[in-house]
Amino acid sequence: MNCMTSNEIREKFLKFFESKGHKITPSASLVPSDPSILLTIAGMVPFKPIFLGQVKSSLKRAVSSQKCIRTNDIENVGKTARHHTFFEMLGNFSFGDYFKEDAIKWAWEFFTKVIGFPEEKLWVSIFKDDDESYDIWHNLIGLPEKKIVKLGEKDNFWKVGPTGPCGPCSEIYIDLGEKKASKEGGGVGVDERYLELWNLVFMQYNREEDGSLTPLPKKNIDTGLGLERIASVLQKVDTDFETDLFLPIIEFVAQNAGIKYKEDQKKDLALKVIADHVRALVFMVSDGIVPSNEGRGYVLRMLLRRAFRYGKVINYNQPFLYEAAPLVIGLMKEVYPETYNEENRICQVILAEEKRFQETLNIGIQLLNNKKEELKQKNKDKLSGRDAFKLYDTYGFPLELTRDILEEDGFGIEEDDFKNEMKIQRERSRIMRLKGTSSSKISTKGELSIKTRLEALKERGETIFLGYDSVETKCKVIAITKDDKLVNEAAEGDKCEIFLEKTPFYAEKGGQMGDKGVMTSTSNNNLLVEIFDTQAPIEGLIAHFAEISKGEIKVGQEVLARVDSLQRKAIARNHTATHLLHGALRDVLGEHVKQSGSEVNNHHLRFDFNHFAPLTVEELEKIENLVNEKILDELKVETKISTFDKAKEMGAIALFGEKYGEQVRMVKIGEFSLELCGGTHLNSTSNIGLFKILNEEGIGSGIRRIEAVTGFGALKYIKEKEGIIKEVSDKLQTIPSEIPLKINQIIDDANHMKKKIKIIRNKLAHYEVDKLLFEKKEIKGVNIISLKVEAEDNNDLRNWGDLIKEKIKSGIVVLGTELDNGKVALLAMVSDDLADKGYNAGNIIKDIAPIVGGKGGGKKTMAQAGGSKADKLNQALEKVYEII
Repeated sequence: MNCMTSNEIREKFLKFFESKGHKITPSASLVPSDPSILLTIAGMVPFKPIFLGQVKSSLKRAVSSQKCIRTNDIENVGKTARHHTFFEMLGNFSFGDYFKEDAIKWAWEFFTKVIGFPEEKLWVSIFKDDDESYDIWHNLIGLPEKKIVKLGEKDNFWKVGPTGPCGPCSEIYIDLGEKKASKEGGGVGVDERYLELWNLVFMQYNREEDGSLTPLPKKNIDTGLGLERIASVLQKVDTDFETDLFLPIIEFVAQNAGIKYKEDQKKDLALKVIADHVRALVFMVSDGIVPSNEGRGYVLRMLLRRAFRYGKVINYNQPFLYEAAPLVIGLMKEVYPETYNEENRICQVILAEEKRFQETLNIGIQLLNNKKEELKQKNKDKLSGRDAFKLYDTYGFPLELTRDILEEDGFGIEEDDFKNEMKIQRERSRIMRLKGTSSSKISTKGELSIKTRLEALKERGETIFLGYDSVETKCKVIAITKDDKLVNEAAEGDKCEIFLEKTPFYAEKGGQMGDKGVMTSTSNNNLLVEIFDTQAPIEGLIAHFAEISKGEIKVGQEVLARVDSLQRKAIARNHTATHLLHGALRDVLGEHVKQSGSEVNNHHLRFDFNHFAPLTVEELEKIENLVNEKILDELKVETKISTFDKAKEMGAIALFGEKYGEQVRMVKIGEFSLELCGGTHLNSTSNIGLFKILNEEGIGSGIRRIEAVTGFGALKYIKEKEGIIKEVSDKLQTIPSEIPLKINQIIDDANHMKKKIKIIRNKLAHYEVDKLLFEKKEIKGVNIISLKVEAEDNNDLRNWGDLIKEKIKSGIVVLGTELDNGKVALLAMVSDDLADKGYNAGNIIKDIAPIVGGKGGGKKTMAQAGGSKADKLNQALEKVYEII
């Protein structure tokens, strides 16, 4: 058995199967093309469409080393020898080509001939009813009967779900020796002595609804061999964490923390978790995922914050994960060069998120520690879901992190209550979103009954949408609803919802507002219906929100439905510009940028996207220029209907979480943009006219928003700015191009005047001080001046005090002034000789400040205060003589 590096193992596996006619396919992204899957969790995920017959492919044999992420057992990471979040799955695949015999034969050859595992160390398991696999292992390979273990469906039968492709599997184990044996024993599949290395899945059946198994017309092979596991065996170490994939990271983090690995069990756990998670962070960010509060972004944020919290266990109180990222990249760049190319961005994203969490971590931990004390006092063992939700919502603690911290002291969480709080929060957010949209115009009163009726109406046929090619059409009214009831007619003055058999009106969807327009009669001039919004209350039916301005409209009547074409064009300009903006953002900022929301109407566009930092002025300028460049290039805007998988093959951008049918609509803008979109667009980018960014801001953690205008909206914006410039230039009596020069001159003049004024004020102050000295009073041998003066601010007031104190040498000075904002400032000064006798400026201020509605304090020799009651200032100053 040869000792090998992980790179050597990976290379030997790929080359071996290439020699058997397999095509080496590079690892797919951790972001799968299948929108129903959050992350790539297995080597077969990229080939799923081929396995399920969803796409036609000439590929018959493939081999890969696939990046994978799994978090279902995250609490075990670092506590066991083999659990990981990020790992690599080596796999060979057959799509209707070879089957069990070759799969088993080649697996055995690779292990015994290429890797050099002693045959006597290898064991296998098979499905208990799979006689074919048994015969191959026993008769062809020559494995003794005792080394072929038959297991049940739970262990050795693979399935994609309750129905669909499935089949038996055979797993290859290596005997690690008696020293690794569990006390309980149990043999293959139970005892830790036998480490499972390679799973060979034989997809040969389709499970029907009734549970029966039908042979597949084409049988497939899907195998998975964990790189980390086989590396631990070949490198002769006890756990995956001692392999060359993890140990350099552990040692780097430990050295920077000033500790040593394998000296403290608690710190070792922290080091293992950090090493595991930082590998996941690097590859997730490299594949375009950024931290957020949902989907893949939530998984990334949870892993990062979990690792950052474990950093506190080993005395890290500042960001450190970003420092370990380059080491991970260095270890993996030979196989994954894209991580090296993205190193700067990867580190930026990680550092930004570390800084963000650093601000709330200590507060959250303190709050959680207080809650643990409360649980102990109340003799409870679970934190309430509401408290866990507060930690998540206010302090950014993912549920998994709160669970980790609680488990350290034997506590749990009322997780059902937490889920309920999350549900309430989502519903609250949904309602808030609806309040700002026209879809809230549908009353909730009688919602269930009207929805039932609309479903019944839909059974007659969905509304045919003609708006891609036409803005007006003759059509028949098939239903009218008014006050949540189906009616046969609506008369002048009524507000109602009208349903047509076909329509050119676009219903609000995908961020694009619904069309407005009119309906008239096709037979006379006695009908005018104003359409002020268009919605889809249920999938497949389009509702025209209407007000009858003239005549009456009836079910069955033929009408001419006409969209407001000027508004439609304005919407199309903004929608097509949104696609250009998306492309420009990905070009300038990186392909990690993904749309997370949008609003397109006739006035402006709003585009929300994931990015880890505010955009710089230079970046915004590049993006705006690039969009306008594509407008001037007169790029053709084309649409095409395709299957979802074909669209993804072509590189079309799809939104995660969006539901797509078998047929999808692609919008292609030259060679610059290709997106799945159901909205209305222009025929050429030149029709946008002009694109102008109005604003860029953050709207949430890791989410940015750009607002922009196009066409007449952009022209209006420029006209407004020109008007402001003209007004400024007229007032400055200069031409627009010389405004900055003129402003600089005014600023210089103002600064010069301020200096002159200050000099004059200082001269006047000395004169005024001499006058004020005549107001001096003496009580028991103590000189006292308590007066109102004119001062610009507290500093100016103190200058007055210093001048008077200097003149009287020994005494008490109390001054007050009314500031420009209507408030009051007070100052008290006591000479050193009087301070030594017990007079205290701080005490004087504390006594008089409440009179002017304020408070203050200071030292024995000088104290200040502020207040809001200017009319009480003289009273406060008079009080000083009484106090002395």
